[in-house]
Amino acid sequence: MPMLLIDASVYIFRAFHALPSSIKGRDGQALNALHGYADCLLQLLADDAARRSVVACFDESLTSSFRNALYSDYKATRETPPEALVAQIQACRDLSQALGVATVSSPIYEADDLIGTLMQGHEGPVTIASSDKDLAQLLRDDHNDTLWDFGRDVRYDRQAIQAKFGVRCEQIPDYLALVGDTVDNIPGVAGIGAKRAATLLARWATLDALLDDLDGLAGADLRGAKGLAEKLAAGQAQARLSKRLATIVTDIDLSSAARVVERGPVDDQALVDLCERVGAGRGLRKKLSVATA
Repeated sequence: MPMLLIDASVYIFRAFHALPSSIKGRDGQALNALHGYADCLLQLLADDAARRSVVACFDESLTSSFRNALYSDYKATRETPPEALVAQIQACRDLSQALGVATVSSPIYEADDLIGTLMQGHEGPVTIASSDKDLAQLLRDDHNDTLWDFGRDVRYDRQAIQAKFGVRCEQIPDYLALVGDTVDNIPGVAGIGAKRAATLLARWATLDALLDDLDGLAGADLRGAKGLAEKLAAGQAQARLSKRLATIVTDIDLSSAARVVERGPVDDQALVDLCERVGAGRGLRKKLSVATA
């Protein structure tokens, strides 16, 4: 059975920054993120109305992820979510549940890790709705999995990921260990860019294999090989840390309740209660009533 896994926080944050703060409830509470997330979620569900396995994964661990313990500067360049956004996140989760979509979060693991864990053992194809390139590492061979950048309406399968980054999906953590990731403040190795990283991983399939053969690299028929070997020798501890930060966990010990992926019926009363609680205007109420009719 096909499954849709939604990186919910990506679309909540995007909606908050894309839509005007003048979108408010009757008590003056900002509702721009909720409006934008509602649009996104309804479109995702409408894309395949027959899909029965749907989970929205939320980031609860913005500063408490196990990765913060590994590297204190992890995601340090990201702004702290403003209170106007924080106040809307629970409403977005309540909306998901009212629409029959299971939700899951963790104070230790990120949405990426939850998505990776939920994919394990699922026999059918999985569509991951997210713009986060890190999730490409989860696309399995022979499953027809897809990474769907919903905002741009671009879908990537394993072949498209390799064409875009020059490495296989399973090499994405190794790739990020070399080039770093400014979005998550993963350092990588100074002086190694995307093309160099792809070239190196075409010869040495993993970061470990590359770091274990720096003498071989220094003598390889690659332009600047000796300099590359020196950069990697100097930055190997940082590279290994970066790979740990970039590697998605796929074996979280989730409760049986958190593993429920079947979409349930729409709870009309829960939608009414949510709209009342946040002071939603006619626009959001009409959107939800039409979409769930």
